Amino acid sequence: MHDYLPRAALPQLIQHLHRHGYTVLGPQVVDNAILYRPLADTDVLPTGIEQVQRPGEYRLIQTDSPRQFSWANGPQALKPLTFAPRETLWRSTLQTDGSLRFEEVLADARPTAVIGVRGCDLAALALQDQHFAADPYYRQRRDDLLLIAVDCSHPADTCFCASTGDGPAAEADYDLALTELDDGFLLRAGSDRGRAIMTALPLQPSREDQHRLADSQHRHACRQLRQLPAFDPAQLIQQGQHPAWDTVADACLSCGNCTSVCPSCFCFSESEVPELDGSSSDHQRQWDSCFSEGHSYIHGHHFRPDTKGRYRQWLTHKFGSWVEQYGRSGCTGCGRCISWCPVGIDPLQVLLQLGREPARTEK
Repeated sequence: MHDYLPRAALPQLIQHLHRHGYTVLGPQVVDNAILYRPLADTDVLPTGIEQVQRPGEYRLIQTDSPRQFSWANGPQALKPLTFAPRETLWRSTLQTDGSLRFEEVLADARPTAVIGVRGCDLAALALQDQHFAADPYYRQRRDDLLLIAVDCSHPADTCFCASTGDGPAAEADYDLALTELDDGFLLRAGSDRGRAIMTALPLQPSREDQHRLADSQHRHACRQLRQLPAFDPAQLIQQGQHPAWDTVADACLSCGNCTSVCPSCFCFSESEVPELDGSSSDHQRQWDSCFSEGHSYIHGHHFRPDTKGRYRQWLTHKFGSWVEQYGRSGCTGCGRCISWCPVGIDPLQVLLQLGREPARTEK
């Protein structure tokens, strides 16, 4: 049986984290979207906020519910907290004798706790952990992160996390997980840090009716989710001449919104940013996208010069070649790429077309 935290006692969780030196981030409504921002008190959590998400559409609606986590996700996943959108990797400084001195630049990191994390984003973080396993810049921020998950009870119409095995409940890689009910939360720990936090809270024994309600809530959320079409990852990679690529290319803007909001995408580019006086230069890494023209540029040649090639690269990499690289698909079913696509492209529909329409033969 899990322990129970009354809603009125939730501020004590935030206060405990502050006392132990954590910067606490929590979901808040910013510019009509839910984003993680510094959290001083639970009063600024999105109470009664639910969302509508459809292809190319994201909007929030206010209800009279007492719940503070009755939404699926916003555009921001955990990715910006560990894989920085822009950061300096090293700095070169001109010396008086004309030589250059190079020094690694590691940003100051402090313990950060995030409350409201979803199962789909935990799964994406595990993928990023694999990719950046030896990256000291990523590891520094990752090791200082404490994750408090909340099971998703109100999935959006774009969500399909159950099909990828990543939700709607948080299953792994959290320190503490909450199941929200109207009057409070069922708690379970996923790490020693989570168990230590629980001992500091005014918990009550949970009741059987609370567990029945939580189980019913979970089953209802599962029924609301879309289903990922069945496909063969190896066959997907071979569908290079399929007419579905032409169809999606006619609509796609190559804007990169899908890769920006995707919780697992990790493409980046590097550049030199010199001081105007030439005294030093920062070597920076910044997010990039396989939808940008320069991403496939190698020695005078663009290997994916058109939108068709770029969309094909993204979809086949995400759903196909990641399986061989990381042991699973790169998609965790969050649906952000659908909601935040300005023209409403739905990758599940593209996968469906790839499975139904005859492929062209190579010439």
